[in-house]
Amino acid sequence: MFDLGQLERAHGVVGAAMPPTPAHLWPLLSERLGAAVIVKHENHTPTGAFKVRGGLVYLDRLKRERPGTAGIISATTGNHGQSLAFAASRYGVPATIYVPHGNSVEKNRAMRAFGATLVEHGEDFQSAREEAERHAERDGLESVPSFHPDLVMGVATYALELFRKASDLDILYVPIGQGSGISGCILARDLLGLKTEIVGVQSTEAPSYALSFAAGTVVKTNSSNTRADGMATRVPDADALAIIRRGASRIVQVTDDEIGAAIRAYWTDTHNLAEGAGAAPLAAALQEKAKICGKRVGLVLSGGNIDFDLFNRWVVAESTAPTGAKALA
Repeated sequence: MFDLGQLERAHGVVGAAMPPTPAHLWPLLSERLGAAVIVKHENHTPTGAFKVRGGLVYLDRLKRERPGTAGIISATTGNHGQSLAFAASRYGVPATIYVPHGNSVEKNRAMRAFGATLVEHGEDFQSAREEAERHAERDGLESVPSFHPDLVMGVATYALELFRKASDLDILYVPIGQGSGISGCILARDLLGLKTEIVGVQSTEAPSYALSFAAGTVVKTNSSNTRADGMATRVPDADALAIIRRGASRIVQVTDDEIGAAIRAYWTDTHNLAEGAGAAPLAAALQEKAKICGKRVGLVLSGGNIDFDLFNRWVVAESTAPTGAKALA
């Protein structure tokens, strides 16, 4: 998809807009897991999530090669849209973003604040994506998919930063939404000639990639009802799946309750707030605690954009509710 020189140049594009994000070894997380735990803090980008890197690289090429483009359009549940809105604003390109009804209120506000025109449509990401594609065709706009070589190369820059700081990681846990993040990690690892095992993480309520990984072909699901909206994918991308099947060792599925516990652990052990997808790698590592004991473990904290109301209901209220009340929630 790209070579090391191209990845280095992409890192330069990203670096013009933001500094490298930190990668910290956290003692309390290490105690919790019985392993040396290094967290890549993509919650510290200008949009609060890793996706911003891909948007910057995509818009950089678009502006150089197709400067007359009338505007871009895409669909999102939040972080992809914030990325495109942020990058489009920097490059002076109009951006229209579709989101499903009931989408994160705070992510919607952020996209508008970055300058995007926001349109609500459908009940889930897939419905919003299909309508955005119809709108693009009707109005002659550049339709930006959730998975594209430039997006992958952009987000792979965080893996480049991480692997150059911690080239001796035994295992790296990465959340899977539409697949750009884990694909970028796999490709960066291979370009650097490292042996780190890469493990994907999905929600039990949105397991399309896990099912596809096992089946060896794209498997669609009828719903994606996880509260971790960054992983709420029903239809995997075939190109992403091919990279994941070639370069990941497995995909671990975690429940929303496990994700909520991981969000709490991040807060108590590091005082970082993680969104659902961002906490999923820690949830998977906790699930595999016996397997990773004594190893050097990387966790991608892919974003921290969780609505206060969702945080309060999912993470705070359920952690203090009696067992019976939790079962009813």
